[in-house]
Amino acid sequence: MGNYLNPGSALFRYSLQSEIYVDKSGLIEKTNRRINTEQRYICVSRPRRFGKSMAANMLAAYYGREENTEELFEQLCISKENSYKEHLNHYDVIRINMQEFLSLSRSVEEMLDMLQTRLLRELKKIYPEYIDSELLVFAMQDVYAETKCQFVILLDEWDCMFREYKEDIEAQKKYLDFLRMWLKDKEYVALAYMTGILPIKKYGSHSALNMFTEYSMLNPRDMAEFFGFTEEEVKILCTQYDRNFQETQAWYDGYELVTLDGKNKKTYAMYSPKSVVDAMVSGVFDNYWNQTETYEALKKYICMNIDGLKDAVVRMLAGDRIEINTGTFSNDMTSFQGRDDVLTLLVHLGYLSYHWPDRTVTIPNKEVSQEYVNAISTMNWSEVIRSVDASRRLLRDLWEMNADAVAEGIDRAHREISILQYNDENSLSCTINLAFYFAREYYTIIRELPSGKGFADICFIPRKLYADKPAAVIELKWDKSATGAIAQIKEKQYIDALKDYQGNVLLAGINYDKETKTHSCVIEKYEVK
Repeated sequence: MGNYLNPGSALFRYSLQSEIYVDKSGLIEKTNRRINTEQRYICVSRPRRFGKSMAANMLAAYYGREENTEELFEQLCISKENSYKEHLNHYDVIRINMQEFLSLSRSVEEMLDMLQTRLLRELKKIYPEYIDSELLVFAMQDVYAETKCQFVILLDEWDCMFREYKEDIEAQKKYLDFLRMWLKDKEYVALAYMTGILPIKKYGSHSALNMFTEYSMLNPRDMAEFFGFTEEEVKILCTQYDRNFQETQAWYDGYELVTLDGKNKKTYAMYSPKSVVDAMVSGVFDNYWNQTETYEALKKYICMNIDGLKDAVVRMLAGDRIEINTGTFSNDMTSFQGRDDVLTLLVHLGYLSYHWPDRTVTIPNKEVSQEYVNAISTMNWSEVIRSVDASRRLLRDLWEMNADAVAEGIDRAHREISILQYNDENSLSCTINLAFYFAREYYTIIRELPSGKGFADICFIPRKLYADKPAAVIELKWDKSATGAIAQIKEKQYIDALKDYQGNVLLAGINYDKETKTHSCVIEKYEVK
């Protein structure tokens, strides 16, 4: 076995022997379907720590022909599929982490030379009698012509060139042209499988890798469930480790991936796997994101404030969904034509969740939300940070039923968050949600919750760990009265939304007066029996 040609199963064994291993071998059934078809070119893009490298190691162990690895897979779900034995240990596998070669080189030319040299060396060791060329493509063609044994080519971190050579267009094109020359329309390729963070770079009419089908955060197709943990998988882990599922959900859920099977739509609630594993093993719900990414990476993009980006970020911190057009994104980290291109990049980096088919984005969970707060705390967004910091006090005032203090706190948030257009109940709702940002520490916050004879504007529902906190129903009014808001809660039976919650419920009516440009608040206690 070589380092790159038929590397064996060692890395996959490490995964299997880990304290937590979630079976993602169903991916193999999907790749088996595509072997030796026009769809044998696969590019999977996901954020860091979403299990991409682990999947590549699994494919290398399964397809590689120099080691019998049946014992590794016999207990996994792939062993039950009809295609299992047909492709097991049947191919020469080339497994490459492109980042390794890029880090050891000073130019794209040096990187590609190094890559070809290493692969040729290993090919010659196994097939010395068949290779007389110093060009990788010809060598692999010669090997296939003599042996009829095809290659499965696995490229991890394939997009590192576009992340590290962000501005070097020529270097990027040389790299793409090399991959096209190596992979496209080659009989020796049974399967070409690439993973990275970014989808394939667009260069107008330059379509070097147009043979690849992309499986991205925007369109995962039928591979949505294999990268990240599904909700069912997380529930099982929470049971095994006696961890609170609601807390796990609040911290690490929020990546919504949709796949279509004919006319049937299936939506997966995907979790960041690295963070879930750390929380399960340690028992501590915390921000594990910053162990692989820092808020500096996020800060770089949101500080651009292209085309109202700042307004969009503030609205998303408040819990809003923002409509975007993903079609103009060039799949790189520099070519931004507007706000939507930056937001699309943040989806691919894992800082936003994309919701299809309404084509909106949100901040996925508490963990990532903290990264936004960390980022803007070091920027000139002091007004937003003040509002977030003040939200602790505002929540205490709500619990203490200090209506005047709540009204004053919302007045302050309104003044400070001046970038928000304040002209209707929607903008009022956004301000209220940002002002109560800290409430997410204890509550599941639901906007426009169906209940009774209408929709409750905002509901605070305590998570299980915080069952001692009061639930809350908040009704918003625009230039009417806070007392009328309380009356509406009762008249339209919005409290029905909390009929399963046993304990005290706070009813809060909040009104904005256009003339005085101030808020008023009325708070009542209601006991659910």
